[in-house]
Amino acid sequence: MKYNEVIFTCQSPIENAIINDVLAAELGRIGFDSFMETCEGLQGYIPADSLDETKLQQLLESFPLEQVSIHYNIKPLEDKDWNEEWEKNSFEPIKVGHDCIIRAPYHQAEKGYRYEIIIHPQLSFGTGHHQTTYLMIEELLKLDMYGKKVLDMGCGTAILAILACIKGAREIAAIDIDEWAYRNAVKNIALNHTDRIQVTLGGAEKIASFGSFDIILANINRNILLHDINLYTASLKLEGLLYMSGFYKEDIPLIETECNKYGLRYQAYTEKDNWVTVRFQKQNIN
Repeated sequence: MKYNEVIFTCQSPIENAIINDVLAAELGRIGFDSFMETCEGLQGYIPADSLDETKLQQLLESFPLEQVSIHYNIKPLEDKDWNEEWEKNSFEPIKVGHDCIIRAPYHQAEKGYRYEIIIHPQLSFGTGHHQTTYLMIEELLKLDMYGKKVLDMGCGTAILAILACIKGAREIAAIDIDEWAYRNAVKNIALNHTDRIQVTLGGAEKIASFGSFDIILANINRNILLHDINLYTASLKLEGLLYMSGFYKEDIPLIETECNKYGLRYQAYTEKDNWVTVRFQKQNIN
């Protein structure tokens, strides 16, 4: 199949990782099926006969983040089985500590790991390579999740929901606003035989329909987290834990201030390359 590589370069005061997440989600709606992050922006891949430049230009003109300028260049690729090529070169197995390994279906299984997660690498985000995903996995490995009810908000590949299920959570909800991520999550859940996970397409407005949770995981970005913390809290049980990631260490005070409004007490953070995961616990504010 013939593919086009579209190279997107972004100029903005907003962090590249946030722009790339939003851009990939938007591009997925118009036929792009694989992505690779770069220092300047994002490389997107789409079957040549699916590329509609009018739709692409309209998408960039109506991009949902402000103060973002995006330019693109289209490069036709030679005709070959690009899905096979991307599978070969997408990522190496990721090992988190001595307990957890994340691999693609075509990687050889490795012995000696208590938890194995299989992720179909259609998108580079959410495979465990990004610092925030890695940090969240580290935190989940420390938790006793047996019998817990868990929410993976902004689930992406559903890697966190899958680990929660493998670790014995009794009920798991995974929610993502992007249809492409939703389909990828469904595929990964099937690969891992973790059928206790219920995947839903939508935003934070969907949380309340699942009732209350013992643990909520939200690896998104700072602005969305700040907007939705009140909705997370409303569905978190008393003494329940909220883990959030997708922002830098210097953003912790801003996150903490918002959490304090809703009775969430800051407990701790972990850090990797200035990215952080923070833990809050819901307290009785009466």
